[in-house]
Amino acid sequence: MAAKPFASSADTEVKEQTLEVLADGVYALTAEGDPNVGAIEGEDFVVAFEALATPTAAKEWLAKLREHTDKPIRYLVLSHYHAVRVLGASAFDATVILTHELTHELIRERGKEDWASEFGRMPRLAKDADSVPGLTWPTQTFADRTTIDLGGDRGELVLEYFGRGHTEGDIVAWLPKQKILFAGDLVEAQAALYTGDAFHRDWAGATLDRVKALGAEMLVGGRGAVSRGREEVDAAIEQTRNFLDVMIREVGAVHERGGTLKEAFTATHAALVDDYGHWPIFEHCLPFDVSRLWDEFSGVERPVIWTAERDREVWAQLQG
Repeated sequence: MAAKPFASSADTEVKEQTLEVLADGVYALTAEGDPNVGAIEGEDFVVAFEALATPTAAKEWLAKLREHTDKPIRYLVLSHYHAVRVLGASAFDATVILTHELTHELIRERGKEDWASEFGRMPRLAKDADSVPGLTWPTQTFADRTTIDLGGDRGELVLEYFGRGHTEGDIVAWLPKQKILFAGDLVEAQAALYTGDAFHRDWAGATLDRVKALGAEMLVGGRGAVSRGREEVDAAIEQTRNFLDVMIREVGAVHERGGTLKEAFTATHAALVDDYGHWPIFEHCLPFDVSRLWDEFSGVERPVIWTAERDREVWAQLQG
């Protein structure tokens, strides 16, 4: 059997982008399993959520947004540090770039390596890669919770940290008045999870419990379609949790009996593929997911830094 093409290197087909108006002044851009982004209008400014992989890609999103509002972007909120979420930041000309305080430290610790890793894994998303001026640095951080007053009768935007999950520093953006949640990669709606920098048990447990407790009636996950209504929102959260729980069960069982990483990957793939194998980036993500979870079972507390070289080694070992 021929080896699978590395990560998403063979995924060259352009995805159709859809801008959806979720409520008055609340927007989401989805793209058939590519990273989602959003925006929330304040009385006289805009809060953008996520930045895409390059300024060129971000400018295309902003051109669509400008068909609805010409208010200046005051805040750019980044849910976490991954390159395909943050390196387009310079296109926004935002007054404030806002992240969790741990995200700032993760950019310092591993931002350069992650940039090379992610652009190698997903070259199609790195549109005009030379347009990236450098690492994206937050200008404002917080620890647990902060709010942005949107002005007038628009209510407030709550930015909150619910614990370790997809990374150490993921945050969500919550509109309590509209009951709309931008969950970042803590929740995926019918798109495979990337967990290569995750804390699986925290994520599957207390972190998702806190996300669910918000009672959102509309949810924009990191990838996939917008979830509408409590039933769809809860389903997206529980699908995410189940993916994690199955991984924990399968990798844990192989690790406990003294098996190998390759055996753990094979068992996990078999347990997930029927329900999740048709979802975007499933085959891409799973080797990196299983490798990180194996490390956790082996006592490696914090994720090992992914480099372009390590990516290829793991891929060859598990998907080769």
